[in-house]
Amino acid sequence: MAQSQPAYYVPPQSHWPIIAAAGLFFTLGGTAVLLHALQQESGGLFGQIMLLSGLLILAGMMIGWFASVIAETRQGLYSPKLDKSFRYGMSWFIFSEVMFFFAFFGTLFYIRVFAVPWLGGEGDKGLASMLWPQFNAAWPLLQAPNPEQFPPIREVINPWHVPLINTILLVTSSFTLWLAHKALKRSDRDRLKLWLGITIILGLGFLALQIMEYFEAYNELDLTLASGIYGATFFMLTGFHGAHVTIGSIILIVLMLRVMRGHFTPDKHFAFEAGAWYWHFVDVVWIFLFTTVYLI
Repeated sequence: MAQSQPAYYVPPQSHWPIIAAAGLFFTLGGTAVLLHALQQESGGLFGQIMLLSGLLILAGMMIGWFASVIAETRQGLYSPKLDKSFRYGMSWFIFSEVMFFFAFFGTLFYIRVFAVPWLGGEGDKGLASMLWPQFNAAWPLLQAPNPEQFPPIREVINPWHVPLINTILLVTSSFTLWLAHKALKRSDRDRLKLWLGITIILGLGFLALQIMEYFEAYNELDLTLASGIYGATFFMLTGFHGAHVTIGSIILIVLMLRVMRGHFTPDKHFAFEAGAWYWHFVDVVWIFLFTTVYLI
């Protein structure tokens, strides 16, 4: 591997940004077309094809672009200044993700503290109770004010079953990933592979249990996206978090492949650190989610 390090590496002109823009266009456009088709109760085949095409383009773009970055890293082209810029970039990215989830938690807070009590006749806007005089303001909201439009929920998910197991899995995975990072800093490749492999298994186990939980919610508890505001907030929060766990698991798998190929050294392994930051962030979000969605 080359050892020369320029003051600041400027990559050559790349085709990946325009491919990323095309992928985003097809993904967002396909989503809009599909949602419109579902609203009109039509097939939505064109929207599905457009959405799938966009996702495939984005997947190919990410594989190719990250492969280019890995190749540049292995060639020793990145200087300490560029390494610092990577750290700033990842920090701001995680901050943007924090604000993303903050918006959803803020929505849940507003609904529970303000909107639902108003519909029940409480607070300075309690006159809203005139809309549905028989509405019982309680959370979890098993029955919406207009049950003819939003079917009632039989029961909420037991937090001490699958959610608790998933909490244990994610908290444990943060600990095993920390052990893997420590092993990397000591150049202990065997323990690095062991702890990183266990982390991946725990993450995939979380996803498998969440799929089981969704199956139970839809088929046994009548808890769906059409179940009013409780169902909508539940699936938006847990669904987006599940998507982040999926992305994090893919990142960990890629890191494992790189470790098996001999990448990373005790003093140069920012890609591993960035993946660990992301995974720990996902775990912290789950702690807040488990507390606010399942427990209180």
